[in-house]
Amino acid sequence: MTAKRRGAQLGMLAFAVLIVMGAYASVGLGINGKVPSGMLGYGLGLGGVMLAAYLVLAKFAPWADPLLLPLVTLVNGIGLVMIYRLEEGGIKDASASNQLMWTALGVVMFSATLIVLRDHRALQRFTYTAGFVGIVLLVLPVLPVVGSEHYGARIWMNLGPFSLQPGEFAKLALVVFFAGYLVAKRDVLALAGRRLLFIDLPRARDLGPVLITWGVSIAVLVAEKDLGTSLLLFGAFIAMLYIATQRTSWVLIGLLLFVGGAVLAGQVFSHVQARFEGWLHASSTAVYDSGTSYQLMQGLFSLGSGGILGTGLGQGYPGITPFSFSDFIFDAVGEELGLTGLMAILMVYALIVERGLRMSLASRDPFSKLLGGGLSFILAWQVFIIVGGVTRLIPLTGLVTPFMSAGGSALLANWMLIALLVRMSDAARRPPPQAIQDEGMTQVMQR
Repeated sequence: MTAKRRGAQLGMLAFAVLIVMGAYASVGLGINGKVPSGMLGYGLGLGGVMLAAYLVLAKFAPWADPLLLPLVTLVNGIGLVMIYRLEEGGIKDASASNQLMWTALGVVMFSATLIVLRDHRALQRFTYTAGFVGIVLLVLPVLPVVGSEHYGARIWMNLGPFSLQPGEFAKLALVVFFAGYLVAKRDVLALAGRRLLFIDLPRARDLGPVLITWGVSIAVLVAEKDLGTSLLLFGAFIAMLYIATQRTSWVLIGLLLFVGGAVLAGQVFSHVQARFEGWLHASSTAVYDSGTSYQLMQGLFSLGSGGILGTGLGQGYPGITPFSFSDFIFDAVGEELGLTGLMAILMVYALIVERGLRMSLASRDPFSKLLGGGLSFILAWQVFIIVGGVTRLIPLTGLVTPFMSAGGSALLANWMLIALLVRMSDAARRPPPQAIQDEGMTQVMQR
């Protein structure tokens, strides 16, 4: 049964790579009227990297969900194609070869996580260590020598000639901490206090963890001017708290704290106020001319020109939107693939999240359920935040589209996230030892 599943996974992986190569060919035909000469190199490079990931997965997690790797390969590959298209269109900061290199490094991190972490439940022993590491990673960009500021946000750390966003890795460490902490404290946090209307409120003394997490999120927003990470971490904690306790009151308290924090930040901090101004009055001439909503409106113009079916790969003008290779790559894809293409990509993301949540429900221990649910949620939450921001549903936050946007930190961290989901999926789907022995005997007799 395992061999059949892995064969199907290899077929789906090859199909995903073929789709990406077809997209490369479409870009060349759209720009120059001929198939690009580097298509074979990019295709072989992506195929070789993903084949290595498949071999590691087949060796160290043979019972894992067979859909996760092909789905991630498809999204990652579409991102590579779009960055290549922007590079061919003259966007100097877009480099498909660099993105392919970061993809290879992401697969290395994916493989290393699977090889080193044979049992994800061991992470529960390092609950508070993970919390400490997560806080340290959040603090590093604020330090005067180590940290650096780019484009108004202090979220970078210098490593010689390279820059790294430690917050991308902090989210993984903090989700591990949240899962371990909530497993230990969920009985206390689930206790009901006073009843208001139809909701059982928690006891006042149990509000400490939520208030501390809210305070850390506000501190990230103030010190690093990073609205995206602040929203991501607080949302992840509230979601995992609800999963652990099944108390709707925690969600309502989280929403009240979020709204209160957003109003306070909008009144006190100029950079947050500018984000809200650009969101609420994006089409205002004064706001647009000042540059506050310029990126957002250019992205909306791109989406509008794409329409339902798009202009076609290589036939649009995605370069008119600043940072179309990173923060606004979703709009660039929408212009050339249209609403239809964007809905297909969102469905791929939804399938990845669905497989993670399915694995969480199938897990046999509370820590795995919480960890799997938390990791799946932050992936879905990140997609919602960036898509909502570039479509003006919510204010822009500065997050990037997972697996698609150019850059290394987010790509490495998200490949590690997928490795954790694969490891937990392998544990949840692995049959009892006796069933494995019986299956092996059946295969021998059939031969």
